Amino acid sequence: MPNKQNRRHAAWPLATAIGLAAAMACASTRADDTDALALGGSTAEAPVTSPLRLALELGGGTLADRWQSKNVSAHRAAFDLRYSQAVGSGLRVAFSDRVDDVHPTLGGQPSTVNSLREAFASWQSDDAATVVDFGRVNVRNGPAFGFNPTDFLRTGALRTITTADPVALRENRMGVAMLRVARQEGNAGLTLVLAPKVASAPSQSSWSADFGATNDRARALLALNARLAEGTSGQLFAVATRNERPRWGVNLTTLAGDSAVIYAEYAESNEQDLLDILTNSGAPAKRQRKAALGLTYTLPSKLSLTLEADANSRGLRAADFASWLAQGPNAYLAYAALTQPSQELGARRAWTFYLTQKELGLKQLDLTALVRRNAEDHSTLGWLELRYHWPRIDAALQFQTASGSAFTEFGAMPYRRVAQLLLYAYF
Repeated sequence: MPNKQNRRHAAWPLATAIGLAAAMACASTRADDTDALALGGSTAEAPVTSPLRLALELGGGTLADRWQSKNVSAHRAAFDLRYSQAVGSGLRVAFSDRVDDVHPTLGGQPSTVNSLREAFASWQSDDAATVVDFGRVNVRNGPAFGFNPTDFLRTGALRTITTADPVALRENRMGVAMLRVARQEGNAGLTLVLAPKVASAPSQSSWSADFGATNDRARALLALNARLAEGTSGQLFAVATRNERPRWGVNLTTLAGDSAVIYAEYAESNEQDLLDILTNSGAPAKRQRKAALGLTYTLPSKLSLTLEADANSRGLRAADFASWLAQGPNAYLAYAALTQPSQELGARRAWTFYLTQKELGLKQLDLTALVRRNAEDHSTLGWLELRYHWPRIDAALQFQTASGSAFTEFGAMPYRRVAQLLLYAYF
């Protein structure tokens, strides 16, 4: 065993050096104006004319409660605030906050939860090549939809779950308190993130900034991004955490023709299996591998289809889900509390299918759909949204269904079906 560990430790700097050298060698390739992620189905934001943006969400519907075998009425409200303003030459301040009030709640969670997503100051050099950020920043890494192995700063960042849409969850999570310095030179760039320990444990207080969830340990992240060829770009990451072995990861996106994007993410770390954490077995951390591989195809009709395969060596197998979830409702709540705040893949293997259709018959009508399939226990989660846009108001109809036997990941979810109508007002 010591020999294997020594070989792994020796391979780490060598692999990093090779990756850095390769990326920098390719950085001289001419930049392509076409972004490989542009076909991913995301909606570009409208031009911002005011530094302050406010949104109010109101929703109501019914939940098919699996545990009580009855339908339960539900309602929720959210207030969303974003502010970004230049305050001097090269200086900018940004603030982003969201308050969610949800009824009913699970597991004794507070019904009202505030999420301080971002609060930072930013400086940019005159040539825009150097950027320095200080404060709480939501850094999102990785091109995948369902699971992002190289999104190293996602741990503990979600205070509340109000949708099954992973894209929306990434947007609404809390950032990490950090100092970030980024430098771009031609087709390559280097970013250093220093995130200190601020608190030791997450907070259950409704109005807490909850730095114990996002900054419970000191971390340093070094990221290299490069345009490797026309239509192809990638990122290489190295993460140092106090009292832990280094983590590393790499992701890549490439255009495959005029309508398709292929993307991949891979990361290695030293962590406990999720089941060992749930059972408090005391088993030591071990080498873990995480990966995502996907293809997005966009049709001229504005239909975008994504199929993604996800893997997590620390996730649960079918037998693990069955034995753990057989203990009752509290077992599922413990599993959700472990995986959902970090958007961690709970299964060893899973499939994600993500669909967006802009202008579905009408210019103002959009469709978004998601299917998550646990490839270990064969349970399934489905989610669909129809959204109609007016100039300052959106109306959305959402449906969610969870299927599978009682002791599977999605079969054990408290709500078998969810139907709700939501209104969004923008100011």
